[in-house]
Amino acid sequence: MTSAAARRRRPSLQRRGRGARARCRPSGLRARGRGADAAGVVLSPTPAKSCCGWTVMGDPGKEEYKIQCFDAETQQLLKTALKDPGAVDLEKVANVIVDHSLQDSVFSKEAGRMCHAIIQAESKQAGQSVFRRGLLNRLQQEYQTREQLRARSLQGWVCYVTFICNIFDYLRVNNMPMMALVNPVYDCLFRLAQPDSLSKEEEVDCLVLQLHRVGEQLEKMNGQRMDELFVLIRDGFLLPAGLSSLAQLLLLEIIEFRAAGWKTTPAAHKYYYSEVSA
Repeated sequence: MTSAAARRRRPSLQRRGRGARARCRPSGLRARGRGADAAGVVLSPTPAKSCCGWTVMGDPGKEEYKIQCFDAETQQLLKTALKDPGAVDLEKVANVIVDHSLQDSVFSKEAGRMCHAIIQAESKQAGQSVFRRGLLNRLQQEYQTREQLRARSLQGWVCYVTFICNIFDYLRVNNMPMMALVNPVYDCLFRLAQPDSLSKEEEVDCLVLQLHRVGEQLEKMNGQRMDELFVLIRDGFLLPAGLSSLAQLLLLEIIEFRAAGWKTTPAAHKYYYSEVSA
């Protein structure tokens, strides 16, 4: 769907300079290929450090989790939850993780791995799901007040969408995504596709990034809602009142990404990412 009109708009992005152009690749994504997960997102064995730092959890060679942003007591709580979940209050752990995910955009992108590890550890140790139940209850509470959250803090809202999509990506029941999260995730993405959200680059970037991550899984669970979502996205792209050039390019990229079967074709990679790769 690279229309002539869209191609005519592209030079305006190039004139913004290399730094602005580089942002057209949704943050956190790399080219699909070796080392990518099912959604095409590369999870680096050594995550990029933030100002909060990273620390190794569990046995040597296991995953790394960012916990140095927390105070010493909370760090110990999380370490224990990962190693010996029966020894701590897992509902408190769930609340700690959700609270921090709403404040820290880096942590919200990675917290799903930690939650998955705690769920696995609890299941292996006691065959229970206290942590998962507490986590889902808290996600539901935040979901019910999502409009208030967005009005109060755009960053907090974007972090919430990132976090719930991250949880949807990692949590499985009988090796299938959790049905209970399908509609809430869709509802969040539909909100990001509304005209007032498309006028904000932070929300457009979040929408596109999450569709790269979980779009294919969501479509398999409910293809009709995905069709409806992309009607909104196409309308937003074709009627770009108040839409920035960057937002237009991001929307065009995700439209073509889905049309190609949730893959980046060589031609699309060259068109969107040539300056990023140069």
